[in-house]
Amino acid sequence: MRKRHLAAATATVASLVLAGVVTAGSADAGSTGDKATAEPHNIGLLTKEIDSYYGAKQDADGVWQASPDSPYADDLGRIQKGAKRQIAAAARQQHDKGDKPAIVFDIDDTLLLSLDYEKKTNYVYNDASWKEYVGRANRPAVFGTPALIQYAESKGVEVFYNSGLGETQRAAAVENLKKVGIDVNLDADHVYLKDKANPPAYLADCATAAAWNCTTVQYKSATRKHIEAQGYDIVGNFGDQYSDLEGGYANKTYKFPNPTYYVG
Repeated sequence: MRKRHLAAATATVASLVLAGVVTAGSADAGSTGDKATAEPHNIGLLTKEIDSYYGAKQDADGVWQASPDSPYADDLGRIQKGAKRQIAAAARQQHDKGDKPAIVFDIDDTLLLSLDYEKKTNYVYNDASWKEYVGRANRPAVFGTPALIQYAESKGVEVFYNSGLGETQRAAAVENLKKVGIDVNLDADHVYLKDKANPPAYLADCATAAAWNCTTVQYKSATRKHIEAQGYDIVGNFGDQYSDLEGGYANKTYKFPNPTYYVG
């Protein structure tokens, strides 16, 4: 399950405030507990900005797609170009030392784009509709990611997947990845999903069969620690949320853009 803690608008407002874009007012002079205030970013304008960023358009089947000429695609291309250079250099160093380099990818909006779901639900998450959407196994690839994974594999880097999808969604996730040309290490030893019914021993500090209490950071960082415990050195960790990347156990992290939701 993908749990959203803050709406996209909230995250955008925070960034605008930090950048000094939003002008704050002030309470009456002399009042107790004075606090600066600011009108939140207009949600209608925000959704238009998101559309423009993705170059969002519906295809002949009515599915919302991002444009390969969009600012979103440009940002992905820039990030991935730098990642390829770093992966190649790290792979050489690791192989020279006899180590086993690895990279780790989140899935939702890191490898598979859910823009159509976000648009058609007006950016409001619902567990049942999300599971039905994932079950269709028909999301497009995030631009450039099939080639990025193939590039890493060509450099002798082991590819792993570390997703917040549930174990019951494994078949759909694997099918969808294969459809978009990502067919590298899709076995259970490389694709890590949330198994709340039978959590692995390495999550014992926050999850049991009776209760799952892992935060996203705990779950994902513990999974990376488990991967490294098998003798791998994670030279790159990719995600669209900061919670995909925090918690250590990766030499380098890569944040893909996603202005549509926030997972803490």
